[in-house]
Amino acid sequence: MASSAALRITNLRRHLDSADTVNKPAGVNPAGASINVKVASEVSEALSLGRAVVALESTIISHGMPYPQNLRTAKEVEGIVRENGAVPATIAILDGVPCVGLSAEELKRLATLGTKAQKTARRDIAYVVARGGNGATTVSATMFLASMVGINVFVTGGIGGVHRHGESTMDISSDITALGRTPIAVICAGVKSILDIPRTLEYLETQGVFVAAYKTDEFPAFFTASSGCKVPCRADTPED
Repeated sequence: MASSAALRITNLRRHLDSADTVNKPAGVNPAGASINVKVASEVSEALSLGRAVVALESTIISHGMPYPQNLRTAKEVEGIVRENGAVPATIAILDGVPCVGLSAEELKRLATLGTKAQKTARRDIAYVVARGGNGATTVSATMFLASMVGINVFVTGGIGGVHRHGESTMDISSDITALGRTPIAVICAGVKSILDIPRTLEYLETQGVFVAAYKTDEFPAFFTASSGCKVPCRADTPED
């Protein structure tokens, strides 16, 4: 019996070693994660040289507006990042491969796919990858994939939060939990104004998320700078 168990362990070890050799991506995941991530050469070079890289989500492209307006907007946003001396890294999943940084062709493909690309939160990454599908990443998924390759800054519009009556429905965006567990700075316009902003701020505190407002004492509400809610910290300069 002992020899039989030892044989099974040996075979299992051989199988795992073989799988690791075949499937392990080369120089792609500094964090050591097992998922295969494709990093654009421009992004990879910038990261290796210590240059500024800014992650961008892709749900706004596929689900936020129609083609070709979505493509024009995506290019404009990337252009703003470049004009300010950083390299943009729009993140999406194409044919089952998480891509950090999209080429012009990939950006157009995602834009033309529109809602045919699955809206992909952090929980959905494994499913979309395993099925070889196309996914537009939300805030939580974008943060996860950006952090995986060493990007420290992510810029988006409004993040998700605690929905109204969330104390009864438990309808809380995975963005909030992701913020508490992902080492990345998220620059945003606060949360959507339709959400329960006071409870969102309370839940951010529960998750240990540091919240600061830039040149204001108020927490913004997506399309408005004022929400009536104060932030615990204020920053008046990028150095702050």
